[in-house]
Parts: sequence; C-alpha cells; structure tokens
Amino acid sequence: MFEPRLALASLSGEADAEWAKNGAEWAGTAFLGGICLDEPTREAARGMVADRDRTEFLPDDPARFVADQLAALEDLDLRPGFNVRTTSLEPLREVAGICADSGAILELNAHCRQDEMCAAGAGEALLRDPDRLREQVAAAAEEGPDVSVKVRAEVPGVDLAETARVVADAGGDAMHVDAMDSEAVVAEVASVAAETDLFVIANNGVRDEATVREYLACGADAVSVGRPSDDPAILRRVRGAVDDWFAERERDDGGDPESVEVSR
Repeated sequence: MFEPRLALASLSGEADAEWAKNGAEWAGTAFLGGICLDEPTREAARGMVADRDRTEFLPDDPARFVADQLAALEDLDLRPGFNVRTTSLEPLREVAGICADSGAILELNAHCRQDEMCAAGAGEALLRDPDRLREQVAAAAEEGPDVSVKVRAEVPGVDLAETARVVADAGGDAMHVDAMDSEAVVAEVASVAAETDLFVIANNGVRDEATVREYLACGADAVSVGRPSDDPAILRRVRGAVDDWFAERERDDGGDPESVEVSR
C-alpha cells in the first residue's frame, strides 16, 4: 500500500499539503484532513470550533479543497491519503473519485469521538452501526481508490476484529487502528487481516523503536505518527526503527526480498 511503512496520521484542521511536505522525507503516506463532506458533519464541525479549542478545515467547497490539496502533492515522493467524515454517500463518492484519480487513499473517519460528530452519525458512531459503515466503505470502494478506515479501540460494545471483517467484506483495503491503551487489539485486527488481505496501520504513542517493534510484532503492517508528526527528530527515529524491523525480517527469511511481504 505504501513504502516506507510509516504514515503520518491526520490532525483535524492541521494536516494539509504543507504539513505533508514537511514530513515526506520520512513517511510513505500522509493522511490529510479530516474534512467534513456534507452539511450534518460540517455543522458538527462548526459547533466543535465554536464550543472548544479545536481547529477544523471548513472550506466552502470540500471536494475542491481535496482536489487542490492532492494536486499540491502530485510531484512528491509520497502517497497521500485523505481522511473524510460524512453521513451521506454522494459527496463521499465524489471525493473517492478524486482520490482514485490522484492515486490517493480514501480514509473513512470512524474515529472522531466528539459529541457533535457522533450525534450527527459520523466518526465513532459508525463503529456502532456496522451496516452504515459497510455502506460507506462499499460506496467509496466502488469509485476505485484504496479505502482505509480509521478506528479507535476501547469503544464500549465494539469488537474491532468484527469491524475488520465488515470493512474487508465491503471492499476496504486497510484498517488504521488507534490502539489507545489497548495494544493487544492490533493483534486481534491483524489476525482477521491475515485472512482478508487488509493492511493494518497501528497508531497511538508511536515515538521510538520500542513502540514501533511492539506494534509490528503484534502483526501491524505499518505504524503511524499523530501529534508529533511535525517533529523531525521523532519521525527520523521512527523511520529508522521501521526500516530496521523490515530489514531484520528480510534477513530472517534468507535475504530474499521476494519473501518479505511488501503490502497486502
């Protein structure tokens, strides 16, 4: 899906093309956004900006914003992605098509836990409504991009292994797992991914060699860096640990590059 196996995770209102360019030296992909695509999610975002210390991308034309941001990265040696929130399918299909045309990953946000976004039926609310999640994944996948779903562990009543099956069955390509303080959930998702060809990206607290090795040993295919994604020292350290891990796997497999799984 991307090389090297280090992703920059989306940061609401901050993760734009310039941010991606600044981290491109170390990463294989950068998830821009999140961006709200329809009026219910945009209204929720406006409330989040007004009521608390948050930033959000709220352009007049979200689809044009996505296209312009991806165009700004077209000459960069980095595969971009775009994290999106929506309650309706038509704007999702439009942006998924833009991502497909740019070779970008479309990432559905089933991660945001802000009350306004969940009340609108987006973000984390999708984890509690697998039929709607399946519908969104399928609609995006039909437009041709690789589709990732960003999820959060420790949501009451949600089994992320079952969520992984829903995503895979609907045509999704990746799960981007914010493990919170439950690193073992990455192994549970990875066990499903091994059966379904999902690519697993592990997130939360990725700062150094120890965290990289913990997640990759659990079966993740890649790791992502969130808040410190603007810190070159952390990105350099994480990238080195990722490269070392996969170099060791190649040596363990007899030094044959073909024996090391590059992507699912």
